[in-house]
Amino acid sequence: MSSGMMARLFGAKGREDNSASTTLATLDKLSEALEMLEKKEQVLIKKAAAEVEKAKDFSRAKNKRAAIQCLKRKKLYEQQVEQLGNFQLRIHDQMIMLEGAKATTETVDALRSGAKAMKAMQKATNIDDVDKTMDEINEQTDNLRQIQDALSAPIGANDFDEDELLEELEELEGAELEEQLLHPGTNPPMSSTHAGGGRQPTRPVPQRDPEEDELAELQREMAM
Repeated sequence: MSSGMMARLFGAKGREDNSASTTLATLDKLSEALEMLEKKEQVLIKKAAAEVEKAKDFSRAKNKRAAIQCLKRKKLYEQQVEQLGNFQLRIHDQMIMLEGAKATTETVDALRSGAKAMKAMQKATNIDDVDKTMDEINEQTDNLRQIQDALSAPIGANDFDEDELLEELEELEGAELEEQLLHPGTNPPMSSTHAGGGRQPTRPVPQRDPEEDELAELQREMAM
């Protein structure tokens, strides 16, 4: 940074500080003047009230000339009180204007500082660098997504043909049906008792010997 630029910067800063100091000093002087005028006003009000009391005393003493002189002095005091009131109003107006100007100056200084800081940040950030960074982020994101998709895919999912597997299943079903047609006794049909709703199957009747049948028939005839 050149010496001229540094001088301008420090000079501007010095002028701002001097301006703020001057404003504060002026406000202090105006405040002191206002306090002084208020004190004088109170003194004059008391003097005017005292002249009224004197005029009452002279009036009771039948001294009209002295009473009138007291009232004249009271009028003069009241005029001075009114004049001091006008002075106080002017000082109040001046103080309000200076305080408003001070607030405006501080606001402008704050905005100027913010603008300088923003400008410095914009200089430090190049739009080309931002675009390049975003491209790198997008590229890395795509690469990561591809890696995740590759890891989540089933192992050997592309080694089998689904149509071929369906055809093989149909061949197995056809061979099983053909086996049932060639050997119908292998899988006997379900008995009617099972189809009847859960009744127990009838126990098979044991076959009797023919000789036992003949013996039983002979016994029945002898019994007759």
